[in-house]
Amino acid sequence: MSNTFMPKANEVQRKWYIIDAAGKPLGRVATEAATLLRGKHKPIYAPHCDCGDHVIIVNCKDAVLTGDKLKKKFYRWHTGWIGNLKEIRYDRLMEEKPDKAMSLAVNGMLPNTTLGRKAATRLRVYRDDQHNNAAQKPEIWGGDA
Repeated sequence: MSNTFMPKANEVQRKWYIIDAAGKPLGRVATEAATLLRGKHKPIYAPHCDCGDHVIIVNCKDAVLTGDKLKKKFYRWHTGWIGNLKEIRYDRLMEEKPDKAMSLAVNGMLPNTTLGRKAATRLRVYRDDQHNNAAQKPEIWGGDA
């Protein structure tokens, strides 16, 4: 009988990855980022352990939404005041704040637990190809996105 490997939080080696979103569907890029943030691409992955990496997403303004999502999809939020359900259509959101649209998509794919909130802090999203994380020597992620 073999023992199952259990990763410890202090034994996890975190790397930095860059995902270029130019010309790619927003959801596909968000899926790749969520996978990297959780650590599911590693052989030491365990659902109870935070073993994910840091992710930098660049060129969010060039990400695309397929089909009629630009006109039909809305981002809705509530301010907390009575009757204040706000909404913005995705064509305007992608024009004004494409980095927010990308981070919303990634955060929606992370679990609503302390592990998911911790993983969301390792996400950096940038509107264009300029980022200020060059000192961390990030690698370009060559996944399917």
